[in-house]
Amino acid sequence: MIEVAALHALRSVAALGTMARAAHELGFTASAVSQQIKRLERQVGVEVLAPAGRGVVLTPAGQALVDSSPDVFDALERCAEAARSVAEGAPRGTLRVVAFSTAIRGLLASAVGRLASECPDLEIRISEQDPDRAVHSVDTGSADVALVHDADGLPAPMPFSLDRSLVHTDFGDIVVHRRHPLAQFTVPLTPAALQGNEWVTSPPGTVCHQWFRRLVADLPEAPDVRHLVDDFSSQLSLVASANVVALIPRLARPPLGDDLVALALQRPPTREVHAAWRRSAESSPSIRALVAELSGEA
Repeated sequence: MIEVAALHALRSVAALGTMARAAHELGFTASAVSQQIKRLERQVGVEVLAPAGRGVVLTPAGQALVDSSPDVFDALERCAEAARSVAEGAPRGTLRVVAFSTAIRGLLASAVGRLASECPDLEIRISEQDPDRAVHSVDTGSADVALVHDADGLPAPMPFSLDRSLVHTDFGDIVVHRRHPLAQFTVPLTPAALQGNEWVTSPPGTVCHQWFRRLVADLPEAPDVRHLVDDFSSQLSLVASANVVALIPRLARPPLGDDLVALALQRPPTREVHAAWRRSAESSPSIRALVAELSGEA
């Protein structure tokens, strides 16, 4: 009989391309993963991997195994969830959650605190991952729930094996020093009001930089970007100590203190945050409890 752990190892190697990467994701050594693959080859009687440069590729037999594996894992997960649901549907056990950093700060931290008192038998473990990696982790069973955000208005792509639910809509605000001229505005800012300012922004390639470029796209003069900084706390430090302006997502914003002011935009940039989980785990009381808490339905 095929070992489930060995099949899981093959699936991770197929997705990540090397034994080392698969071992890191699974929490094993590369040698342990290699031994699992060799056991799998003995069990099915054929080779499932072949060397390719510094990595490996699936043989046709290995590809057939990987293509069939979702049905196996889905069936096993449905069995486990059926057993858990017998216990009065109470959230219990360990729930592995992967999320981008600002979702951890702005959504998960408070939700986990509330669930700790509401569901004492539930343990939540969080790992930071960007949306693409988070989706992969849930799809391969390395995590149970992912929090992902859309990219430039386009939802994160999901394999058919995953389902999702909108849990939050995030907005961007302008943050300035209390003595900055923009701080005197009492109505939402128009793009024209932003002309002539010095900026600190997130680096190109990030969602927040796309927000910024779209915000200033119609201004008659190119924006004066003085600093490119990925960390939002560092951006706010520059706003507090210099005459620069920042565009900060609300999820990413720590308490501003007395020196900084957040100003709403007339047409603020937005991004949707979704929770994603495997369809085979749909009945999980733990997943349902977390998603309800995140979306304010608890």
